[in-house]
Parts: sequence; C-alpha cells; structure tokens
Amino acid sequence: MRGLLTFIGLLVALGVTAILMRKQMTSVQMPVPVLQAPTGTPATAVTPVPGNATQQSQQIQQQYKQALEAATQARPMPDNDK
Repeated sequence: MRGLLTFIGLLVALGVTAILMRKQMTSVQMPVPVLQAPTGTPATAVTPVPGNATQQSQQIQQQYKQALEAATQARPMPDNDK
C-alpha cells in the first residue's frame, strides 16, 4: 500500500513538472515584441546611421547617453499653494 501511494505521488509530481515545462517552452518560443521609439523623440533618432560598424556603435552609444541624461534631469515640482 505504501509503495502504491509513493508511486502515485511520483506520477503526480512528474505530471506537474511536465505541465510546467510545456508552459515554459511555449513562452520561450513566443516572438518578442519590437520596441518602438517614444512618441516625443524625433524621427532621426530611429533611422539607421550610414557607415561602418564602429561608427554605428558610437552613434548608438551617443544616443543612449543622451537619452540617459535626459531621463536623469531634475523636473520642476509644481506649486501646491492652494
């Protein structure tokens, strides 16, 4: 009796593992959505840069640096003198 319950428990654990693995594998195979540029950026920031890979890499790094600096700038706080 004890062996039968152990075997049933093992089958249940195997079934749960199989279901979780199938969910994991289907989520990996889903296509990743393409990131879009924020609506407030100019169209030139999205267009590819002509030139070799080094120039393109430097341009992307510069754009990233500018976006990071713009995001970290302090925003003015609104006055709440009501």
